[in-house]
This record gives sequence, structure tokens and C-alpha cells, in this order.
Amino acid sequence: MDDVSRNYDVVVIGAGPVGENVAERARTGGLSTVIVESELVGGECSYWACMPSKALLRPALARADARRLPGLAGAVAGPLDAPAVLARRDVFTSNWKDDGQVGWLDSVDVDLVRGHGRLDGPRKVTVTTPDGDTVRLTARHAVAVCTGTTAALPPLAGLDNVRPWTSREATSAKEVPGRLLVVGGGVVAVEMATAWQALGSEVTMLVRGSGLLPRMEPFAGEMVADSMRAAGVDIRFGVSMASVTREGGPEDQIRAVLDDGATLTADEILFATGRHPHTGDIGLETVGLTPGDWLTVDDTLRVTDVEDGWLYAVGDVNHRALLTHQGKYQGRIAGAAIAARARGEVLDDAPWGAHVATADTAAVPQVVFTDPEVAAVGLSLEEAEQAGRRVRAVDYDLGNVAGAALYGDDYRGKARMVVDLDAGVLAGVTFVGPGVGELLYSATVAVSAQVPVTRLWHAVPAYPTISEIWLRLLETFRG
Repeated sequence: MDDVSRNYDVVVIGAGPVGENVAERARTGGLSTVIVESELVGGECSYWACMPSKALLRPALARADARRLPGLAGAVAGPLDAPAVLARRDVFTSNWKDDGQVGWLDSVDVDLVRGHGRLDGPRKVTVTTPDGDTVRLTARHAVAVCTGTTAALPPLAGLDNVRPWTSREATSAKEVPGRLLVVGGGVVAVEMATAWQALGSEVTMLVRGSGLLPRMEPFAGEMVADSMRAAGVDIRFGVSMASVTREGGPEDQIRAVLDDGATLTADEILFATGRHPHTGDIGLETVGLTPGDWLTVDDTLRVTDVEDGWLYAVGDVNHRALLTHQGKYQGRIAGAAIAARARGEVLDDAPWGAHVATADTAAVPQVVFTDPEVAAVGLSLEEAEQAGRRVRAVDYDLGNVAGAALYGDDYRGKARMVVDLDAGVLAGVTFVGPGVGELLYSATVAVSAQVPVTRLWHAVPAYPTISEIWLRLLETFRG
């Protein structure tokens, strides 16, 4: 076995979208950069999350839209072609091959070391390659941990023998299960329940709380639940799992017992019950940190509990905003900050400066790809009130907007903007309805740029589009 040593300005652990952005920004800043990856270059988003899940959901949502249009509804009355949907999903994951992503790293002059990377003291990373060789990397300026998260499973006895689905299995499954149990009520749970029900599964959702999408405006979860039930999903609130077993034999069925004594059987069970930081075996103990913990960072993404400021934690691993696009944003910020510090420059670290991740706390956008879609940015009404801001919620029925009525008959949706009455700007915006995901960037600009409500009157929405909701919200606010 070989043992080699290499020196770089920056070492990045984790070649998902976050690590790629850190590496590219650091390299653009003139720093020699290497990235370490133990699985596929491109990470969770490319192969087991964003891309495959949205590829599975798109046919379901397109069919739902088509069914709202007379003259088209009859043409899409039948079931989805499940093999074709799964084959298209496979295309979007590049059939779980990362040649294209590796080619991109080459194009931006970032080196790649495949293997399991672990911190080995300040500015040092030791990589065990698939062949058993050891590569010792030393960073002159910074090491960035971009290892993301893994699925959190409940402490149920014998769960490993059940072979449960997590988000990975749910997005990469090769066949449609006849019956699927989904445990959880958050984004992964509702999206995967939507996708697999549309593909032909009999889906039952088991939700510990009293509603879906608990971190969003209450009406969002209520409207999604109503639509899912109308589509045939059995949603049970206020229940927990007492035990689960896989019975084996020819049927190989799952048997789940709930805390209320009810028993359910299924072919597969998906646990969408949260995420853990992927930091258990990356050598945190060698730099005075606790393995398995989230990594606390400042607004330039530097780990606060490590001396000399050489360690960065970017993306989900710092628990600021567990979203791919937000992690990529952090990656751009961190890479630029690393390069600026290496050049001895003064950082632009004022709020909304080039080297601080201000949007993590002020303007985080998210789309939930269900029918109806949910799109939100900034604070909910409850969050704004808890923050002590004097706010007013302005609501409007999206179905009363001309563009929405043209989008599909019996359009059901709702919009809310939360206005900070003292600052005269928007604290948050939420849209629920078919196609509203494409409205979100305008809301993100309004919230992040702190556009005065009086100025928004002069941003004229085109008629007849769904974006006319902005005019209706502003009219309602003025009264």
C-alpha cells in the first residue's frame, strides 16, 4: 500500500454541490484546491435527493395540471407509465455515474482524491482510498467540511432487519411498491408520498404531529393534506410507531404496530423523520470537536470552536439552512472568504456583504413540489411575531387571480405576505397553489433586498399571469 503526501492551499471534504462551490470559488480566487469524496462526485442532491425526487414528481404534477383543463383532461385520464418515469429519473441521475461531475472539476482545475477523508490535526486531512492507500493532505490556508447529513432513524428494535427506506431508497427504487408506509410529515414525506401514490402505490402517511409541513404557514400543510387525501393518500395524524417487523416468506411484508394499537401491513416503509450531521467519522476529535455534532460557524462559515480560523463548515453540516441551494450559496460565500483571507484582504463582512451568509437568517427560499406546490421565503407570521416584530399578515385567494384561473379550472391556492409595519418591508412571503414555485424568486428579491412596500407598487406584474397576485396582495394591504 502506498502512502503519499500533498500540499494545497485549500482542502475540501465532500464533493457535493456545496463542496464543489467552495472549491470552485477558492480556485477562482487563485488558491490551489483539492476535494475529497468517498462516494459519487455531485453528492446527495444529484443522485438521491433533489434531482431524482423532482424527476419522479414532475410527471405527477404535469398530469394534475392537465386534468384541470377541459379539452386535455380526457387525454391524461389513465395511469402514469411508471417504467418510463423511472427511466427518466435514471437519466437525471446519470444512472448513478459521476463522469460528468468529475469532468467539471477538471474544467475548473480542482484536484479530486477519492476515498474517506478524516481530519488529522490542524490543517491536515488523511484519506483512505478505495484501494487501501493513504493520501495525506495538508492545507496552507483552510479545510472546509462539506459532508452534509444522513437520514435520522427512530430507535425501534430490529429496524435494520426491516430494511427500511430512507430518502435514498425512496428516490432510487427500481419498482413501484404496492403499499407504502411513509413515517413523517415534513418535506421529504409529502413529496415522496405524492410521487409514489401517483405512480400507483397505495400510500399511508403516519404523522406524529397535528399537521403537515409544520415549519411553514399552517394553511400550507392543510391545503396539501386536503389534496393528498383527495388523491387517495391515507393520512393519520397524532400517531407514532410502536414496533415494525418484516415477516419474510414469499410475501416479505412489513407489519407496523402503532401506539394506538392499530396494525398496518405494507411492502415498504419510508422513514422521513429528520437528518443527522454526517460528522461521526471525519476526525473531529483530532481538533478538539465532538464527533457526530453539528458544527457551529460564524457568518463567514468559519467554525467558531477551532483556534486560528482555518476550519470551515459549509452546507447542511452547520445546521443553518438544510437546503441544497442555500448550501451552494454558503459555498460561494465561504470560498470567497477563504480566498480573501489568504490574500490578506479586509473582508466585506457587514450584513449582505460579499463574505457573509446573511440570507441564512433573513431570506431562505424553499419550494415543496406537491400538488399544490408550496413556495415560501423569509419568516412565517408566527416566526415574525416570535422575533418581536410588529407585523401584519396579508392574505389573498390565488384562485381569484385571472392568471391562476387560466392556469387551470377550479384553481385552489392562497398567498400570504408578512409585512413589517415599522420597516415598511416584507418579512416573509408564502404561496400555495399549482405552479407557484416560479413566483418564489420575485419574493426572494423583495425580502432579501428589503424593497419598500411603497416601491413594490411600481413593480407591475404582467396580465394575465399568476404573478398578478402581487398587485392583489398590495391592494389588500392598502385597503
